[in-house]
Amino acid sequence: MANIDPKTLREAQLIMLDMLVEFDKISQKHNLKYWLDSGTLLGAVRHKGFIPWDDDIDLSMPLEDYNKFIDIAQNELSGDIFFQTSKTDSKFPFDYIKLRSNRAKIVEFHEIDREVEYHQGVFVDIFPMLRIENSDFHKEFYNDIFKLIRATSAKSLHTPDGIDKPKVRHKLQEALELMHLENGEKVIYGGQMPDVSAWFDYDKVFPLQKIEFEGLEFLAPNDPHHYLENIYSFNYMELPPLDKRATHAYEFIIHS
Repeated sequence: MANIDPKTLREAQLIMLDMLVEFDKISQKHNLKYWLDSGTLLGAVRHKGFIPWDDDIDLSMPLEDYNKFIDIAQNELSGDIFFQTSKTDSKFPFDYIKLRSNRAKIVEFHEIDREVEYHQGVFVDIFPMLRIENSDFHKEFYNDIFKLIRATSAKSLHTPDGIDKPKVRHKLQEALELMHLENGEKVIYGGQMPDVSAWFDYDKVFPLQKIEFEGLEFLAPNDPHHYLENIYSFNYMELPPLDKRATHAYEFIIHS
């Protein structure tokens, strides 16, 4: 964990919160579904806000809403936010989308001493989610595909041994999308975000509910504990020891 000044971290968190508020307003305007995911959802459940050392925001959207947001984002987002995809930022090595702030920069651990050519604003990650059948075959297929996706993904905090093979990775993601069904009983990550694979019950995710986060309300899975139990193998309601409080950030630079 980097020795980041708590005041600087808090400034960065509040900038990310502003991005989340803007995203939520756009989603409401266009009737798009989303929900707090991963550490952001855990923060809402355990802290009613950011995990104190967390330095990003994670969101998920059903595939159809995710694709709609991509179509409208650049016309809807304010000048404070850069909409980052592999098309809007050709040097960006990942497949999911990010909202990047123009007000603050983050240098992640895997970016130290590297010449980084893509936008490095503090960020909100957004992941597409699929629905598939509930069967042993589908679960085994999903797990096998995700192992290959991780192996062919660019290096990051969670894929330190990844080798960037975008053409292969995109074919694997397409294979997952072929399994996507409107009435699938399980909700899964689409493979654009390689860090986490999980298998959720559709009726525990939907209908979405409101949850408190930093004194505001945002959308969350209907049963947040079901969701978190499927992501984390440890007792997520207990604070981890200091040496396990991992961050993305090596450094923040807040623009005046």
